[in-house]
Amino acid sequence: MNYFELFNLPQGFDIDAAALAETYRELQRAVHPDKFAAASEQEKLLAVSRTAMVNDGFQTLKDPVRRAEHLLALKGVDIRHETQTVRDTGFLMQQMEWREALEDLAQARDPHREIDALYRSFSAFQTDVSARLRQLLQSDTEQDWHTAANEVRKLKFMAKLHQELERAEDNLLD
Repeated sequence: MNYFELFNLPQGFDIDAAALAETYRELQRAVHPDKFAAASEQEKLLAVSRTAMVNDGFQTLKDPVRRAEHLLALKGVDIRHETQTVRDTGFLMQQMEWREALEDLAQARDPHREIDALYRSFSAFQTDVSARLRQLLQSDTEQDWHTAANEVRKLKFMAKLHQELERAEDNLLD
């Protein structure tokens, strides 16, 4: 299923979030199971299935990482359920530095300053990766799509690392 077609959006990494939300509401009204309360069992099941598809499409397109994965899947590069890691040595070294900084937060003299610095570092890295990803996803070459897949893997790692930082911040505040 091409969610860009379902939501009548141009296929690309950048999307119009307002148009996505508006189309989502329209599709929800059209396929909501309550509209089919008096319908046959088959029509009710179809309405539930369509509602689930609309919900999944919306969740996929509104999240940049899931949207990039969907774009890659449409190009024949499906990484949505894989466990492959990034083999970029520079990125692996950066990961180790970030992990050490996370571990050192509890002993930091000014943990709030360190937390802010990590958030800024994460954000800057994610901005750079997203910019590269945006360009790679516009390409028509399979090599660029596989390179884009590595950029998506980096963003997925960053999302997990961001969650770890949020937990560390919560623990320090408690």
